[in-house]
Amino acid sequence: MINLLSNLKIAVPDKIYLKDPESSALGKRIIEHSIKLIDEIGFDSFTFKKLGSRIGSNESSIYRYFENKHKLLLYLTSWYWAWIEYQLVFATHSIADQSKRLEKAIEIVTREVTEDRSFTHINEIALNRIIVNENSKSYLTKEVDMENKDGYFVIYKRLVGRIREMIQGVNPNYKFPSSLASTIIEGALHQHFLKGHFKSITDCDETVTPYDFFKSATQKIISG
Repeated sequence: MINLLSNLKIAVPDKIYLKDPESSALGKRIIEHSIKLIDEIGFDSFTFKKLGSRIGSNESSIYRYFENKHKLLLYLTSWYWAWIEYQLVFATHSIADQSKRLEKAIEIVTREVTEDRSFTHINEIALNRIIVNENSKSYLTKEVDMENKDGYFVIYKRLVGRIREMIQGVNPNYKFPSSLASTIIEGALHQHFLKGHFKSITDCDETVTPYDFFKSATQKIISG
């Protein structure tokens, strides 16, 4: 935890990229403008050719950092979950009460995202929209088992594990802590999506947040 809090550089599994985009000005521009472009046109319409035109660089220069656009999406999703994990650890490490720790963790993973000025080349609000809309495309692939074996999803799994441990801290006898932890994280993305696109099938709106829902649901589930 101390190492995580003392280093603001978000670490992404190095097998995802060919060259660390954080190591150069061009790499940071690739990340910055890929977020903006995917947010504008969606991941399916996004190409390295379009990104190259946006940043005024050859398409081949982008391929020096990422093998393909799927790997770039894996990088963005991994970066996002590591950023969320950083906030969660920072916000909960000094909370002694187990129930309060869990409530704060649920708040972190379900709340509306605000800009973090620690990372000037990354628009976290736009990245959050990408995660809400595109996150499942990072793992709903034929290669998911191999990529999981290679550690591509280690940050996301670690975040789920942290929330699982907090659930167990509140109720050690609850039988489904992993399922509940992953449901909170994935369910929050789904509720934000429904709130923006299918308002008639969610109770979340301008006054009821996904945090309100998952806090209430979790309390009832693990207290039973």
